[in-house]
This record gives sequence, C-alpha cells and structure tokens, in this order.
Amino acid sequence: MGKFLFFTSWVLLSCFCCRTIKGEIFTSISQMTDLIYTEKELVQSLREYIKAEESKLTAVKSWAKKLDALTRVSTSDPEGYLAHPVNAYKLMKRLNTEWSELESLVLQNPSDGFVSNMSVHRQYFPDEEDETGAAKALMRLQDTYQLDSEAFSRGKLPGMHSNAVLTVDDCFDMGKTAYNDADYYHAVLWMQQSLKQLDGGEEAVVSKAEILDYLSYSVYQMGDLPRAIELTRRLVAIDSSHQRAGGNLRYFEKLLFKQLQESNQSYQPASEEPIHLGTYSRPKDHLPERETYEALCRGEGLQMNEARRSRLFCRYHDGRRNPRLLLKPLKEEDEWDSPHIVRYLNILADEEIAKIKELAKPRLARATVRDPKTGVLTTANYRVSKSAWLEAEDDPVIARVNQRIEDITGLTVDTAELLQVANYGVGGQYEPHYDFSRKDEPDAFKRLGTGNRVATFLNYMSDVEAGGATVFPDFGAAIWPRKGTAVFWYNLFKSGEGDYRTRHAACPVLVGSKWVSNKWIHERGQEFRRPCGLTEVD
Repeated sequence: MGKFLFFTSWVLLSCFCCRTIKGEIFTSISQMTDLIYTEKELVQSLREYIKAEESKLTAVKSWAKKLDALTRVSTSDPEGYLAHPVNAYKLMKRLNTEWSELESLVLQNPSDGFVSNMSVHRQYFPDEEDETGAAKALMRLQDTYQLDSEAFSRGKLPGMHSNAVLTVDDCFDMGKTAYNDADYYHAVLWMQQSLKQLDGGEEAVVSKAEILDYLSYSVYQMGDLPRAIELTRRLVAIDSSHQRAGGNLRYFEKLLFKQLQESNQSYQPASEEPIHLGTYSRPKDHLPERETYEALCRGEGLQMNEARRSRLFCRYHDGRRNPRLLLKPLKEEDEWDSPHIVRYLNILADEEIAKIKELAKPRLARATVRDPKTGVLTTANYRVSKSAWLEAEDDPVIARVNQRIEDITGLTVDTAELLQVANYGVGGQYEPHYDFSRKDEPDAFKRLGTGNRVATFLNYMSDVEAGGATVFPDFGAAIWPRKGTAVFWYNLFKSGEGDYRTRHAACPVLVGSKWVSNKWIHERGQEFRRPCGLTEVD
C-alpha cells in the first residue's frame, strides 16, 4: 500500500509539473495550497514506504539471524547434522517451502542481486516431492523403531537427545503429507501431536480448527466413530460456520446410531486417553514379513542362541595360500552358520574409504532395482538410497578393492558387476529382497550374459549411530555396520539353485549416514573355482 501511495503521489506531482510546463501557472495561494497538501501526502506516503521497507528489512534480518545460526551448526559437521532425521526433514522443508516465502518477501521490492542468486541456486533446491519423501522417511522410522510422535517431535531418539525439534506447524505438515496420501494412520498420529503442542501453548500459523478438521476425519477413517464425533464437536464449538463440520457431525452420529442398533449395543463415550502409537492398528501392506523384518531392525527376535553361537568361530584367512594374503592374512569371523555368512575385518583402510566416497559423490543418483518382468532398471519406494557405480579404470583404489575381493573369495570378479557404492540417508532402507534372480524372472541378468548372482560381498564404509542393520528375516539374523569390515555370503547353492534363505534387507538408518559398497559376483568364470554340487542344496 505504501509503495502504491508513493507512486500515485509522484504521478500527481509529475502531472502538476506538466501543467506548469504547458503554461498553466498556479498563481493563487489557494491553488498553491493544493501543492502543500500534495507534498504532505507525499511525505506521509514516503514514511509509509520507509516503514514498510523497515518492517520487511527487520523480517529479513530475523531470517538471516536464524539461518546464520543454523548454517553455523550444519556446516561444522554436515554428515553429523544430517545424521539426525529431523534435521534432514527440516532442511528439505526449509529449502522447499520457507526459502520460497523469503523470496516472496524480498520480491515485494525486487532485489536483482538476491533474485538472480536465488534463480541460480533454485535448480538445486529440493522440490515438493523431496519434502514429501523426507516426511514419509520420518514415518518409516517411526514405524520400524516404534517411536511415538512426541519423542520424535522433541528430538528424542534411542540413545540420544537433540535440540532438533518439530513445531506445531511441522507436525501439522507431517500429518497433512500422510493425509494427502490417504495414510490416515500416520495422519492421526501427527495431527494429534500438532494439536497437543498447540494446546500446550506453542505459537503456530495453523489454527486449531484446521487441525481438528483433518484429525476428526482421519480418526473416522480409522473406524473410531465415538472419538471422531467428539473431535468434530470440538471443531463445531470453535467454528460453528465451518463448511464441513456440521455435515460430518450429523453423518458420523447417524452412522454410529445405525451401528449400535445393528449390534444391539449401548453408546460408549469416546476414550479420554490421548491417541498414541498403538491406539490404532497399523494397516497391512505388501510385505508379508513386515513385523519380523522391523523387529530384527530393532534388535528383537534374533535367533542367535547359545547353541548356535558355540558353532561360530573366528580365524585367520589367507585365501587358500593366496600370495597376497600369506604375509598378512585377514581376520575372518562367522556371523551365521547356515547359510554361512562371514565378516572380514580391516578390509578397507580409512584412506581407501575416503577415495571411494570422493569418486562416488558426484555420481550418486537414486538407486534402482531391476523390474523382474522387463529387466529394466527403475526406482522403487522399497529401496531408498543413492548409489553410484565405479570401474577399476576410475582409480587404482577401485582396482585394488576388486583384486582384494577376488583374493578373499577365491572367485573371479572378471564377470562381476561394477563396484556399487550406496549412501543411505534419512530413513534410507532396502526392504527384504533377493540378490539373485528367481525362476519366475529368468531374463533378469540375460543382458549381462554372466549368469546369476552367485555371491554378495558387502563393504561397510561407515559406522551408524542407530539403525541400518543388514537383516535376514528367514532365519532371524542381524548384522550391524562396522566401518572397514565386510560381509560375504553365497546366494546360490553349488547346484546353481537359489538359496531362498538369503532374502535380506537394509534396515532404515535412524541416526547417522550409512555408506556401503558391494560387489555382486556372477556365475560365469566360477566353474573351476566353485565346482557344482551333486544335490540341489549342496
């Protein structure tokens, strides 16, 4: 408004000047007093303009102060900062939503330097899809590690406490993300948390009516009519003119009355207990072993009893008298007896890990999976990580790692796939899967012409503060990341048949940044290195 008045008054003054030039001179005092009042209006308009600019500048300064404090913390240890999933989510939200708000504020009086700089960097900003993905990652962590929304919103994760908090509006946005995806289970959890923090006195942009609107309908979708009615009544009490609340309330009450009549039951008031994790049952999904898989991720349901542990040993491994390992044999530990899974210690030095990361970072892209029907690589929600593929020619370190894998396993890597480097960030995971192709997908590796994946060699290139285990739901094993170590197992029996027990998963990373590199070794070239067995399960 101030800008408009300033502009209008300036136009008026310009017009007066035009009239003077044209010879229409104001000679009377009465006429000239108009100029006095016009000038007064100009001054007032100028003051309003200055006030608007100062108000905007104050707001921008406040932004700068807040972001300066944030970036000092985040840039001091980027990986450590992003290791906390709440920080990662809020970074996505900040760059996708809040920086856009700042851009709009500055554009009220265009600043060429800022806008051009913003335009240059905007192409690298997270978008709506990224923010949504980060929110869903938090919900995935919440499910896997059974974390209630309040603990999450306060930054309280297992084994750590942080000042990375979620505000009322953050929780509301989380709930809205779930709601828009028809995920009413999580919508209830996060809308409830948003309402709780708002009732606790926190300031917010979102109103209580908005939260109750989403929460009441989500509770209805979860089948809890008494509570949906109670929440809708609260909404009507706050906003009696709400366009949906009245209709929803009448519909819910009618539906509940009908249900009570049909079941010959009496009305029971809604529970006064707050909604929390476990109040409602989590909907089933596509994964049959979901509960087993997530329990293993939490360190529950492990099947490593004392009898089995007594059959596990550690030893020095020289690769069957391999010349490169004779003078410095590797330390080999049994992780599981059948199928046999071993861990090798001190496989990668810190300098080698740093070089592999350096080579991989510019090439990291969303990890893909092979479509079993078409054989084409594509992205999937059940694999959330970024990966890169490195060749021996890229650097002597890669060639050295490839040779080391061959020396240790005794298998040729000439027909193996390239070294794949993967980084799992916030909620990064790979749900239960097989590394080998099954009988119903015979063409999975046909294009490679090297047969099936006979074995997997997995290097851990970082420690992980919490989460990120490699688990085998079929036999209840969990292998935890330890920087510089590697695990190895066969995916196929000696007969060439797939070992279906090796279905495994990479658990979501709760706190930390998980780096791994793996080598998938194929059948071709192994004929004399790993001869065929006489039975199907040899």
